[in-house]
Amino acid sequence: MMEEDTIVAISTPLGESGIGIVRLSGKNSLNIVEKIFKPKSKKKLSEVPTFSAHFGYIVNPVDNLTVDEVIVVVMRAPKTYTREDIVEINCHGGIVPLRKILELCILNGARLAEPGEFTKRAFLNGRIDLIQAEAVIDIIKAKTEKSLKASINQLKGRLSEEINDINNKLRNLCALVEANIEFPEEEIETTNMEDIKSSLEDILKKIDKLLETSYEGKILREGIKTAIIGKPNVGKSSLLNELLEEERAIVTHIPGTTRDIIEESINIEGIPFILIDTAGIRKSDDFVEKRGIEKTFDSLEKADLILFMLDGSVSLSNEDYSIVDKIKDKRVIVVINKIDLPLEIKEEDIKKIFPKEKINKISILKKIGIEDLKKSMIDVVLKRGKKEEEVLITNVRHKVLLQSAKDSIKSAIDSINSKMSEEFVAVDIRAALDFIGEIVGKTTTADILNTIFSQFCIGK
Repeated sequence: MMEEDTIVAISTPLGESGIGIVRLSGKNSLNIVEKIFKPKSKKKLSEVPTFSAHFGYIVNPVDNLTVDEVIVVVMRAPKTYTREDIVEINCHGGIVPLRKILELCILNGARLAEPGEFTKRAFLNGRIDLIQAEAVIDIIKAKTEKSLKASINQLKGRLSEEINDINNKLRNLCALVEANIEFPEEEIETTNMEDIKSSLEDILKKIDKLLETSYEGKILREGIKTAIIGKPNVGKSSLLNELLEEERAIVTHIPGTTRDIIEESINIEGIPFILIDTAGIRKSDDFVEKRGIEKTFDSLEKADLILFMLDGSVSLSNEDYSIVDKIKDKRVIVVINKIDLPLEIKEEDIKKIFPKEKINKISILKKIGIEDLKKSMIDVVLKRGKKEEEVLITNVRHKVLLQSAKDSIKSAIDSINSKMSEEFVAVDIRAALDFIGEIVGKTTTADILNTIFSQFCIGK
C-alpha cells in the first residue's frame, strides 16, 4: 500500500545540537533531494547503492547559495522503516539550517509529514503491526529501563505473537461452528459443541493471563502516583526530600508549612513513582492552608498509592483517625516516622485499622529505614519474580479490547451451556475476533488509526 506522495519532516528536536536530521519517505525522495544536493563525489543519488552515505552540500537551486554541509543517507525500498525509499539529510543541528533544508524539500515536491506518518506508513505497508507501531511511541516516552524493556519486547513482536495466536484459534473455532451451521450432519462430520466450549475456555485463560499484567504495564507506562499524606509536622516534606535525595520542599518545625501540592518523579528499581507532597490535614481557619488541604483531598482521589505518615513520638490523634476514613479504600503503606525518639504510638492500634497493610518504621533525621521503605513501595505495587521477557499489557486500548473479547467469548460459552442455536455462538466468536483483530490493526477504522498516530511527534 505504497503512498503516492513523498513526505518530509525534521526528525530531531529543534534547538542547538551537533546534528539534525531531515527525513524524506516516498517514491520521489531521491529525485527531490538530487535537486538540492551537490555531492563531493559528483555521483547522482539515483545511481548510488542502498544504505550508503554521501558527503556534500545542500544548495538552493534558485540562487545557488550553499545552505549547509551535510551527509545524505540513501535507503531504498523495500528494506526501510516505511518500506518506501527513504533519504535522511544529516546537517548541523541548528534551527535555521534544519528549517531551510525542510523548506527546500517542500518547494521541490515533498509534503510536510503529519504526526507519526512515517510509522503509520510502516504499518500500512505491512512492515509492523499496530501493537509494534504503538511500541515506538512507548520507547520514545519510556521513563525507566523497565518501561523501555517492555516497549522493546512489544516492538520485537512478543505481544503480537500472543494476540495472533488467540486470533488464529478463534478463527479456527469460528470456521468449525459455521461449518456446523452450513452443512447438515449427514453430509460432513461436524464438531461437538462441548469441544468448542473447551477450546474457548482455554482461550479465556490465555486472555486472563494477559489482562493480569495490565496493572504492572500501566505502572511502567505511566508511573504510579504516590501521595504522602498525614497531619501537619509528621515529616511529609522531609520524606519527599529524602526520597528525591535533594531539598525540593521547604522543611521547618512550624506545622502547616506546606501550602500547595509538590510533584516530583523518582525511579525506584526501574519503576517510576510520581511523589506528591501534600498539605497537612487538620482543621484550619487560614484561607491559604485550607486551599492546600482541599488540594490534598483532590490528590487522594487520584493517587494509586498512599504513604500514610504518622509521628511515632505521639499517640494516634483524632486528626490521624480522620485521615484513615479518607484512605481506607486505597492501597496504603503506613509510615511511622521519628523512631529515633521514644515511641508513644502503639503498633497494635495501627494493625486494628490496617490489618493487611505494610507498616514501615523510619527516622528521616537519622536516615533509618528509608531503603526498606523503598522496597515496600516496590513490593506493594509489583509482583516479584517476573521474567524480564514476560509480555505485559501496557496500553489501555489493548486492555479494553481484550476485556471486550473476553466478554464475547464468555457469552459464546453461555450460549453453549444454554443449548442455544449455533448461530448465537458464531456471532459471539466473530465479535471476539473483531476485538482481537483491532488490537493488531486487522479490523481498525481510519478514525482509530488517526487518533493513535496523532500522539506521535512529527518526523517519526
